[in-house]
Amino acid sequence: MTQKQTPLVEMRNISISFGGIHAVEGASVDLFPGEVVALLGHNGAGKSTLIKILSGAYRRNAGEILINGEAAEINNPRDAKAYGIETIYQTLAVADNVDAAANLYLGRELRTAWGTLDDVAMEAKAREVMGRLNPNFQRFKEPVRALSGGQRQSVAIARAILFDARILIMDEPTAALGPQETAQVGELITQLKREGIGIFLISHDIHDVFDLADRVFVMKNGRVVGHARTEDVTKDEVLGMIIMGKVPPGAVAGPGAMQMA
Repeated sequence: MTQKQTPLVEMRNISISFGGIHAVEGASVDLFPGEVVALLGHNGAGKSTLIKILSGAYRRNAGEILINGEAAEINNPRDAKAYGIETIYQTLAVADNVDAAANLYLGRELRTAWGTLDDVAMEAKAREVMGRLNPNFQRFKEPVRALSGGQRQSVAIARAILFDARILIMDEPTAALGPQETAQVGELITQLKREGIGIFLISHDIHDVFDLADRVFVMKNGRVVGHARTEDVTKDEVLGMIIMGKVPPGAVAGPGAMQMA
């Protein structure tokens, strides 16, 4: 990843209010191909609201969004999907009672010339996508409820990239997972990066962030306090940004830092 590339996503001076309360105010973030950017901050800091604007769940009051350098109008989740943006929520939203292929094509099923479900074609495509993402995955015939947390993440991610997502929003992807499954999710994210997919990572786990993210953006009171490459700051320095809004030498201060000291 080089800064000479055109960002996959630029969110510039984004603001949104609810009932007179400024949930996000003048926030700017960007994301490059093959990069993981973590959004950090306490509950209520504005990170989830900001990312819901990108996913189409909320409509911004001010600011602009650029996708691949061009202005984008994202007013609902359908618009976001059209721009190759997919969200993988902490709850995963998978159908527990059906298998991986059925989950990948949920709501977008393939049909034969006779109008019946084309289970053969869907399973073949599922095997192709899962083979690319997680070659060790073999449990194609079992309902998703029988899979481990890491395998369920594989299914959710495969569903997103099956339809050519280039920008993934991952909400707490390792929450409630054990060390082995967390490592598996890390491998999935590494593979996505190799394919040039950009990932916004929302996490409360500072250790996960330093393991997975290339850069961090810290929010506080609806504003961006600062951002930095993970290699240029320590965990304690990032915690200082989260708790006190204190921007270390290795980070770039945002407008939110002006009110903190």
